[in-house]
Amino acid sequence: MSLATRARPAAMALGLVALAAVPVLASVLDQPFYVDLFRRVMIFAVAALSLDVILGYGGMVSFGHAAYLGIGAYAVGVTTYHGVSNGYAQWALAIVASMVVALAIGAISIRTSGVYFIMITLAFTQMLYYLGISIEEYGGDDGMRLATKSQFPGVLDIGNPAAFYYVVLGILVLFLYLAHRLVNARFGMVIRATKSNEPRARAVGFSPYPYKLIAFAVAGGMCGLAGALLVNQTEYLTPEFMHWTRSGEIMFMVILGGMGTLVGPVVGALVFLLLEQVLSAWTEHWQIILGPFLVLVVLFARRGLWGLLPPGAGRNG
Repeated sequence: MSLATRARPAAMALGLVALAAVPVLASVLDQPFYVDLFRRVMIFAVAALSLDVILGYGGMVSFGHAAYLGIGAYAVGVTTYHGVSNGYAQWALAIVASMVVALAIGAISIRTSGVYFIMITLAFTQMLYYLGISIEEYGGDDGMRLATKSQFPGVLDIGNPAAFYYVVLGILVLFLYLAHRLVNARFGMVIRATKSNEPRARAVGFSPYPYKLIAFAVAGGMCGLAGALLVNQTEYLTPEFMHWTRSGEIMFMVILGGMGTLVGPVVGALVFLLLEQVLSAWTEHWQIILGPFLVLVVLFARRGLWGLLPPGAGRNG
């Protein structure tokens, strides 16, 4: 294997080692802030990865992906409000509820394409956003504080910043592996073939609709778990989790890192949130700088930042 073909695997290994070392380095440097920052990066990386499954591989431009982030967060926040703090139940509910809603949205939106698909997914997200605002019992527009983080008695305490960090890292690595298996399986080949040429996929005997719907539901469930992680990170529940601008940010991460590359969304989340952190400390109008940066990436790095590295021996990395 040449040096060029080893670039991506080496970068992935180095990245994982660096992420695993963050809590240790933060402790040595007495800078616990970095544990919170990189944990947030990984949570949004999970959300971006889930969108990449349907956007990068399935060609489904969903502008409502933040809906599942919000549903996952509310699954934890609402159950905690009613006295249920068992993490297994909360996180399972976050995944299942997000998948069910994704199935309902996908059942309608996948029958369309193009701008109609975008507008339907956007409309559903805004409906859920306004529903969150209207429920005063759970804080309405102001949101509400999470009384206690998800509890895993006898197993781990995610109230410990380092323990929670490694849980998020483990989930990210697990989802990267599962997504890799999914897109390279027969199921994933059908999804990619549908994106490339749907009439041809139909001609060889595949019905794209059920494949796309299942992919849509799986992506929703993944993002729902990211929402459950996010509300435990922020310890605050707000309808802003599922605003359409949040969907735009997640899509920004996918495009920035590289659609259809799996690792690309992780890179995109890392670069986006680090730039946000640095630029927002300098000016409140940081989006003015970030916008042209994305334009430059789209113009000169068509496959995103991760696509600048030569691919390794594996596929879809």
